[in-house]
Parts: sequence; structure tokens; C-alpha cells
Amino acid sequence: MAKERPSEGKAKTILISACLLGLPTRYDGKTKLSQRVIDYLQREDLLPIPVCPEQLAGMSTPREKTFFHSGTGQDVLAGSGKVVSASGQPMNEVFCRGAKLVLKIARLSDCHHALLKERSPSCGVHQIYLGEECVTGVGVTTALLINEGLEVISEEDL
Repeated sequence: MAKERPSEGKAKTILISACLLGLPTRYDGKTKLSQRVIDYLQREDLLPIPVCPEQLAGMSTPREKTFFHSGTGQDVLAGSGKVVSASGQPMNEVFCRGAKLVLKIARLSDCHHALLKERSPSCGVHQIYLGEECVTGVGVTTALLINEGLEVISEEDL
């Protein structure tokens, strides 16, 4: 039997927000299991690499809700935006650490695509929360992945 070259028969990997796969990683300890995501992975024959930036950064589950106080994920990376917890604690450092760890996982697993949870302060692709208001913008992890050349979509793009 011939040895398979590493690139032959290897499933294409994709980063996936763990909550979309049914893992209890959300701030409230719940999931956002998406059958559309599961169907997409099967239809496209993709190998999911589950990630939760907040957990990777060391935050517990459940944890305090967080949102943008100013700016978007791009602004946080640039040093001008601000993510805070519901009690007002600054969270930029934690969210940037989680984003960098997700990027590291993407590189280790040869991911060039990500499918992330819309409206999350880490994973939002088209929308995030600025205080209690849903606005156009990207989360911190999404911003870093896009800056590094990954294609990022949300479950709502499927």
C-alpha cells in the first residue's frame, strides 16, 4: 500500500465557534447549536476546529456578559476601541489574547476559513453589541483573522 502524501485525502479544516457545534461555551454557559452549520460542514466535507476565544483566554464559563463600550474589533486591535464587562471591567487584553490564540490554532491546523458566531464581541462577523445596541462591526477575533488573511463568515451567511 502506497503511503498517502500529507496533502492527499486530507479534509479541509475550518475554525468554528464552539457554541455553534453545541458546546456550552457561551458566556451564559449555554450553546447556540446550529443545524445549518452542521449541515454545511457535512455538505462541504469540512473538518471543524472548535474554538472559543474567551475560554482560550482563560475566562470561565459561565462568565460575565461583555460588549463594546466604544469602537469595533478593528478599533480594539488598533488600541482605540474598548470591550468591557457588564460590571465595567476593561477586557481588551483578555479579548486580544483569545484572538491571538485562535490565530495560532488556525495556523497549526492549516485553517484559512472560519465560521463564527454573529454578534459576539469576539466572533461577530457583521454585527456586534455597542452597549445594548446591535451595530455593524466585527468582533476582536474576527478582526484579527481577517487582518491575517482568513476568510470569515457567520452562521447567518449560510
